[in-house]
Amino acid sequence: MSKEREREFLAHRRLVFTIAYDVTGSVSDAEDVVQETWLRYSAASGVPRNPRAYLARIASRQALNAVRAASRRREEYPGEWLPEPLPTGQDAPGPYDPEASALTGADVSTAMLVLMQQLGGPERVALVLRDVFGFGYAEIAEVLESSQASVRQTVHRARERVRSGVPRNPPDKAEHRAAVERFLQAALTGQIQALLEVLAPDAVLHSDGGGIVSAARRPVYGQEKVAALLLGLAAKFGADAAPEFVELNGLPAVAFREDGTVTTVFQLERQDGLVTGVYAMRNPDKLLRLQ
Repeated sequence: MSKEREREFLAHRRLVFTIAYDVTGSVSDAEDVVQETWLRYSAASGVPRNPRAYLARIASRQALNAVRAASRRREEYPGEWLPEPLPTGQDAPGPYDPEASALTGADVSTAMLVLMQQLGGPERVALVLRDVFGFGYAEIAEVLESSQASVRQTVHRARERVRSGVPRNPPDKAEHRAAVERFLQAALTGQIQALLEVLAPDAVLHSDGGGIVSAARRPVYGQEKVAALLLGLAAKFGADAAPEFVELNGLPAVAFREDGTVTTVFQLERQDGLVTGVYAMRNPDKLLRLQ
């Protein structure tokens, strides 16, 4: 029985991780949820008729517990809180490579995760289970201990708040990589006009230093202000900066090292060919998986 249960869990491990990561926005919290879900699943009596639904229910409830536990820390967080970047692609550690995982495309982009954090925990769970994994309303109602009618309203509200803020179709990776290269070239060479040309007029820059390293405490709005801040950061890295391309959350991104340690990563959000969002992660606690 234990071997069979272990095989069932491993077959759905990515499902469990994805639910937890999408809901919490934290790789470390998601890994804790995976571990707790396995402990509860392995200790469960009887044989679940539907292991996928059973594991999704456990993972969702544990993820909600993690969100509640983190709420006070988020309220006291110094500056803006951004989701922890998730390495994906062939060289990514762990079980979440993009070919076998749901962790690709718009559903797990940094832009989507930022918007998800504006939802309540149950709304996040409902949206992930319905729109990412296709669970039925009855199954989601069981997870949330609610009625199907209430779940339908919850999903609708969550879609209204989230889907309008991100592209509906996943960006092409090659096009995105080319956009990141143009963005970098303009920033690192101090070409203000070239940088303005790749930024949308309403571009926004978000940064997260966790109170540990310097970062803008609030979002920076507007093409010119974002460009000015980026040029200042580029000057900090210097002309000899050697950016590394990495894949984070299913899309090309760029990392900078200082003395061999990744200290900053930039992820971009694009719409209609222009950069609408820049996410600068500088919190060293959220960059450990890139070292």
